[in-house]
Amino acid sequence: MEKHYLTPEGKAQLEEKLAYFKTVRRPEVVKRIGIAREFGDLSENSEYDAAKDEQAQIEAEITEMEDILLNAEIIDKKKIGSDKVSVGCKVTLYDEDFDEEVEYRISGSSESDPKNGIISNVSPVGKALVGHKKGDTVSVRTPGGEATYKILKIEI
Repeated sequence: MEKHYLTPEGKAQLEEKLAYFKTVRRPEVVKRIGIAREFGDLSENSEYDAAKDEQAQIEAEITEMEDILLNAEIIDKKKIGSDKVSVGCKVTLYDEDFDEEVEYRISGSSESDPKNGIISNVSPVGKALVGHKKGDTVSVRTPGGEATYKILKIEI
């Protein structure tokens, strides 16, 4: 089983989303399926097909959320040190290729949001940074080519 790292906030958000899917989205689509059945011949009923497809998508998302929660490891910020990069840390880096400082928060894959500076511990950059210390220089093979970062600061 794959371990999913979540912050306490991320776990609460995922539990809320799961409850919404189970109590609102699932009943809505069941109702639409019932209405579409009333239109007659199911073999030529596009409303029925669309509702069944949506039901399958909702059930797949529910299963995925349940799996993440079942295999979640909650990040305890009290147990995270700032001596090396780990899941839950905020890292300030010097990007040698672009001659600029960048900040990333390292999260589990289900909470990553690269556009907002939150990268997954299994992303190329996240994976390369985890375990390194302040002052280390890390080279990363990314889809855009080789990137080199110097770790300037690690915060909790």
